[in-house]
Amino acid sequence: MPPPKSVLVNTTINGRAMSLAVPPNRTLLEVLRYDLDLIGTKQGCDKGDCGACSVQIDGVPMLSCLTLATKIEGRRVDTVENLSKVGSHPLEDAMDRWNAAQCGFCTPGILMVAENLIAEKNRPVTREEAAEALAGNLCRCTGYTKILDAVVDASVVMTESEEVGTTDAAAETTDASEVMTRPEGDAPTEGAE
Repeated sequence: MPPPKSVLVNTTINGRAMSLAVPPNRTLLEVLRYDLDLIGTKQGCDKGDCGACSVQIDGVPMLSCLTLATKIEGRRVDTVENLSKVGSHPLEDAMDRWNAAQCGFCTPGILMVAENLIAEKNRPVTREEAAEALAGNLCRCTGYTKILDAVVDASVVMTESEEVGTTDAAAETTDASEVMTRPEGDAPTEGAE
């Protein structure tokens, strides 16, 4: 049987408009990793169970292993490579500060989902919100505690740096007791090696 004919897909990936010729049965994950060499998106379970392949399509986290590449026609795809265009992203900094990544395999998917959560909430998130958003992202190394700490920490940094939630109404939407605070000695101080 001859291989399936390619379909022309016009899309934007990490801010770059492109036309891709892809077989109709090729997943977005395969196109990203093997055709475009965007290897930050990890190939884990290939069944939609682990979340390592999470990307954002039109700003919404999606599993690229379950998304056919033909479905991104006319859509915007962002991968972990696009997270920090200049320097490191506050989520990457927080993951580092909290020692939240061990082997790092799950980290790109977690970053993409967490970035969406923070952008969507537009205010510091709670541990419960972070846990709910990351429920589809598996990590075999960390036990999640430090990942959740890092996401909450990054949400505070990101919303403060963008001056988001400075009105009284916005301040009332997040109870201060719900936002995680860093316990003494849990994270390295600025400049510590």
